[in-house]
Amino acid sequence: MRCPRILFRIRLRCMLLVIAAMIIGFATSQATNAASYEKKTADLPGVSLTYMDTGGDGIPVIFVHALTGTSDSWEPQLHAFAAAGYRAVAFDRRGWGGSVANGDSGAQPGTGAADIDALANHLNLRKFHLVGVAGGGFVALDYAAWKSDRLLSVVVAASTGALEEKEIREFIKRIEIPNVPWPSIYLEVGPSYIGGNVDGLARWKQIEEHARQPHAPNQPLRTPNTFRKIAAIEAPMLVLAASADWLAPPALMKLWASKVKDMEFDEICDAGHSVAWEKPDEFNSRVLQFLRKH
Repeated sequence: MRCPRILFRIRLRCMLLVIAAMIIGFATSQATNAASYEKKTADLPGVSLTYMDTGGDGIPVIFVHALTGTSDSWEPQLHAFAAAGYRAVAFDRRGWGGSVANGDSGAQPGTGAADIDALANHLNLRKFHLVGVAGGGFVALDYAAWKSDRLLSVVVAASTGALEEKEIREFIKRIEIPNVPWPSIYLEVGPSYIGGNVDGLARWKQIEEHARQPHAPNQPLRTPNTFRKIAAIEAPMLVLAASADWLAPPALMKLWASKVKDMEFDEICDAGHSVAWEKPDEFNSRVLQFLRKH
């Protein structure tokens, strides 16, 4: 009876050694991935711009973060898009994170669209996909209307689009909660995520608390976003709404998205304004599916 027990112990020991090797290999792989996404700095007109770049020969995708975020907000996307074969680039907008304005090298405050174009030039990206969420969506629309010929596609998620139209302003006014100064977290993150993901929420708060530089001026759009302006965008567009988004609910996004000529509309259920962070797997899947068509 001792032989079977000895064989069992040997097999168990072998299995444990294999599992340990797998864990070490995975940790090494993760460390390699993390190292390849280290933050870099580009000296561009008017700004020392901080960015992350997964590198490689894949088709480039540039990510534009929300007003409450930085390039760190795209952590779940960088790995997923690189694994899917794309070159993922995320940057801190001027006045956010580590991107510091430099009046000696260019006019201030500049525009987000011009910074995107300068970064693409710096990285020698001839054409690329552009993804913007929330306030990053304002800039993505502004850039797409200016440089459609440089874009393979554009994705705008969880965003009012900053459309200066009466219908949009009145819609936003109707859904405002009067005289209640809500902390940003309750407007920016969906209730299911707040209640159900303690660690993820803590990381979101950590990024948000260090996102905006004190006294940094807001960058204007190149030109105001209007129905007429976005109707002229030639690049194919995915407009992605989140069903639990208080700031940019699906009905509001459909209102402006209907003006875009080459547009697909999609919706992620039970996610708030920070949809790419709250539901990364669904967000990545929908966006990657769209990108592969273009």
